[in-house]
Amino acid sequence: MTEALSSEALDQLFRTARTQNKWQDKPVSDEQIQELYELLKWGPTSANSSPARFVFIRTPEAKAKLKQALSAGNIEKTMTAPVTVIVAHDPKFYDQLPGLFPHVDAKPWFSGNYTLAEQTAFRNGSLQGAYLMLAARAMGLDVGAMSGFDSAKVEEVFLSETGWKANFLVNLGYGDAEGVQERLPRLGFYEACQMV
Repeated sequence: MTEALSSEALDQLFRTARTQNKWQDKPVSDEQIQELYELLKWGPTSANSSPARFVFIRTPEAKAKLKQALSAGNIEKTMTAPVTVIVAHDPKFYDQLPGLFPHVDAKPWFSGNYTLAEQTAFRNGSLQGAYLMLAARAMGLDVGAMSGFDSAKVEEVFLSETGWKANFLVNLGYGDAEGVQERLPRLGFYEACQMV
């Protein structure tokens, strides 16, 4: 990692990338979804815990089930997105640590401490959801992240057999510029940052 990314790459990932609300009628393939995971999985997590779990919702039947859990403002953009990802985390992620972090017996750090396990799963699963968004943009896909949904319904319908916990949703596909809203302001450096 000796060279900075080009200005164009930084634009694609951050500066000109936008939250998408409207989608082109263009599919996202199984191969793209698998490539997306193979890229995002390399983002770092605490003790390589990798607690995030992803459910890629693509079929009309699955979308119809998801629709019941969405807030009104998120229905149309989600129903028309080629893919909606449930970004979840596994509360028992520590069961995978012997394989993911084999040089130290890290499982007991979490298995007997519910609070630490939940904080670690949520925090690092959220990181992995952000990696998903950046990886998608790097691959030329557009994203629209959302938190307006009933997580209990999503967990009941999609996650009950796994025990995973829903964090947020991400629509994936190829955005339609007509659905992009005016760019909103961001906090300035001295409003959001301190150097000590």
